[in-house]
Amino acid sequence: MASDVSTKPHRSDSAVKSDTSIDPGSFRDPAGRILIAGDRVFRTVSPTAWPNFETLVQSGVLDAMIESGRLWPAILAGVDEVPPTVAALAGSTKARIVEHPALPFVSYPYEWPYALAKRAALLHLDLHLGLLERNFALVDGTAYNVQFAGTRPVFIDTLSIVPYAEGDPWLGYQQFCAQFLNPLLITAYLGIGYHAWFRGALEGISVQDTARILPWRSRLSWTVLSHVMLHAKLLSRASHKPPAEGHKKLRGPSRLGMIGLLRGLRNAIQRLTPKGLSDTTWSGYETNNSYADPEAEAKRRFVGAFVERARPAMLWDFGCNTGAYSELALANGATRAVGFDFDLGALEGAVARADARKLDLLPLHLDATNPSPRQGWRQMERAGLAERKNANGLLALAFLHHLVIGRNIPLREAVAWLVGFAPCGVIEFVPKSDPMVRSMLAQRADIFADYDIDSFRNVLGACARIAREAEIAPGGRTLFLYER
Repeated sequence: MASDVSTKPHRSDSAVKSDTSIDPGSFRDPAGRILIAGDRVFRTVSPTAWPNFETLVQSGVLDAMIESGRLWPAILAGVDEVPPTVAALAGSTKARIVEHPALPFVSYPYEWPYALAKRAALLHLDLHLGLLERNFALVDGTAYNVQFAGTRPVFIDTLSIVPYAEGDPWLGYQQFCAQFLNPLLITAYLGIGYHAWFRGALEGISVQDTARILPWRSRLSWTVLSHVMLHAKLLSRASHKPPAEGHKKLRGPSRLGMIGLLRGLRNAIQRLTPKGLSDTTWSGYETNNSYADPEAEAKRRFVGAFVERARPAMLWDFGCNTGAYSELALANGATRAVGFDFDLGALEGAVARADARKLDLLPLHLDATNPSPRQGWRQMERAGLAERKNANGLLALAFLHHLVIGRNIPLREAVAWLVGFAPCGVIEFVPKSDPMVRSMLAQRADIFADYDIDSFRNVLGACARIAREAEIAPGGRTLFLYER
């Protein structure tokens, strides 16, 4: 089903720009396509899908699911509310059109920290259970139908909700296992992050692969035994059977059986915890770093003043760790923030912080030297990080040296890459004399002759205007505010 929505901000007026287009991530769904018209987002509802959608609307279930916060808003657009360019792209005079508010930021399952992946799985199951109570069901099990507003998951594919009849199978079961259950199990039992694997296999992690790598002791779990081991055997047997003649409709469990299946999965996923993420390399950095108290306070004042002046609607925080400076930015005038970090343990802390303080913060996993690329069909189905940039402000605190010294990225390229994401921001330069950098260089040769503050100042000045700089410790770390 269609599973992508623009990150562009929603406007209530009907004025649109000329860049109306079909979202390349929505091509798989014959029931409807996502259309982007300037800063507005529309979804077509095909004539074949309209009866199901009309039934959903007239039943009151659509409004109920939206009001519950589980389903992203969808409003049937009147003829006068649809821009001509959208109507033309809809391709059929009989197609109805729905308008959605734009999402703050589109993320993908291979970027979610464990806590958010688990939350997305529970949302999917809770929504399905709520729909079954009202004689509807989900026909898909894809994780790409879930997005996040802060750390709150929302379901975005209205057209995958269809009327339910007794005995209907859960057609999305195998997809749910591949894209929700199996990644969570791999981290829970093995302490292995699923992100690179999932990114390399956009349809998810197969049940056969999961069965091969989970430890034998995991089979003591009914969830693993039934949804992984037995599931894998059934699929293997089915693949060796000769093809059946004709098309025989699949028969699913009874309604009570379906509810039991979903509740069992929900209870099992709720109990899962990630192995080994409580003591990762940088998860304790917020309280164990090289800053003295006066330096930390000076850094907070500098960042707070920048945010108070810029007041970004969207702030990107590279190297967000557990989200302390994202929280500071939100307290000083940023509307919302997306935090990026490579350390999975630190990201779990960022999610916990966002929940506890009710922050509009979305923490995501990122390897900055290998960020999410454009991929999928025709390399357009899933947008890369650069195609999704929508930041008005940027923080890169204690981050640059990890690119330059940790990963051999040329200083000029690293600075240009960061500055390109937002028109203004704060970048911290950490000198070689800093204990953290010294520990990095202790394990390798110092081949970074141009890594010094004068070279950094020249490189940044070539990309943007240096509006302010402040040394927060004599001969130590320096903060630079840039504007371009």
